[in-house]
Amino acid sequence: MIRKVDYIVVGLGLSGIALVEKLIENNKSFVVFENSSQVSSVVAGGVYNPVILKRFTPVWNGHEQLQKALPFYKKLEEKLNITLDYSFTTKKVFTSVGDENNWFTASDKPMLAHYMNPTIQKGKIKGVIGDYGFGELTGTGRIDTPLLVTAYKEYINSLGNLVEEAFDYSKSMIEDNAEVQYQDTIAKRVVFSEGFGLKKNPFFNYLPLNGTKGETITIHAPDLQIDFLLKGSVFVMPLGNDNYKVGATFNWSDKTSIPTEEGRKELEDKLQKIISVPYTVIEQSAGIRPTVKDRRPLVGVHPKYAQLAVLNGLGTRGVMVAPTVAENLFNHLENGKKLDSEIDIKRFE
Repeated sequence: MIRKVDYIVVGLGLSGIALVEKLIENNKSFVVFENSSQVSSVVAGGVYNPVILKRFTPVWNGHEQLQKALPFYKKLEEKLNITLDYSFTTKKVFTSVGDENNWFTASDKPMLAHYMNPTIQKGKIKGVIGDYGFGELTGTGRIDTPLLVTAYKEYINSLGNLVEEAFDYSKSMIEDNAEVQYQDTIAKRVVFSEGFGLKKNPFFNYLPLNGTKGETITIHAPDLQIDFLLKGSVFVMPLGNDNYKVGATFNWSDKTSIPTEEGRKELEDKLQKIISVPYTVIEQSAGIRPTVKDRRPLVGVHPKYAQLAVLNGLGTRGVMVAPTVAENLFNHLENGKKLDSEIDIKRFE
């Protein structure tokens, strides 16, 4: 029996979830194909922070993205009856007097002043190495992305809209300016939100998606006792029950999602420079971030097939940017609104 829908969505990570929410909100029918082959949304730290702490500069549109993202996750918490948003402060470990001066200068800038406390914290923090003090950020936190992905997948399955199998591109029947037929489903549009899986997509693999492998470890450290995210050359993020996530590595050559001894060693070497208490590694994870050379998402319509679209390349700040770019794409497809030129894939044509 043929099923007719408005959309086929391929992939149910952060970008797929954000898009499906727009479809539901606007009474669009859909089916989701998800084979759980890409794990970046699950492995991700899920941190939201609109300040780049390496240079004390604002994240691209970070403030505006957060204004949209936090209510989005609040709505999902209520809808799915789960807790996703854990807000906390972030403390940046200074390594020189120059860091202090740069922090003072940056914290005086309009957008950054929303988040950066201009007062340098000089006090000792038990278990933390910080001879030059700390800079404090407010308005930061994390989204529990593993729980979100799992719970949302169950929700879509309960609606009867989930197909747990890989999307076979060769079985797509596309007529110019017409609907797309895939197996027993006919859709007006297909949106690919596959993460690094896009590299195998014959319709969009021309786009410059550079998968960046990231590894994290989870440690148990009863003596650390911090309730904020500690940021040095790695981040140390509280998870509760004396557990902390530590990350992350950046590897541009290894395209597997397999944790490595090298990754673990790199994380532990850096961790031991910012904490001074014993710990035990209880878990290690790895995933491929869908990153782009200009650090902007890949959003838009196929140059030949108007019924095919892509929503990808969210990089390291997926929890912040996903709701914004999904809304941008939806409004473009349904209402003819212009895509933000900085994310439009036409920049690579």
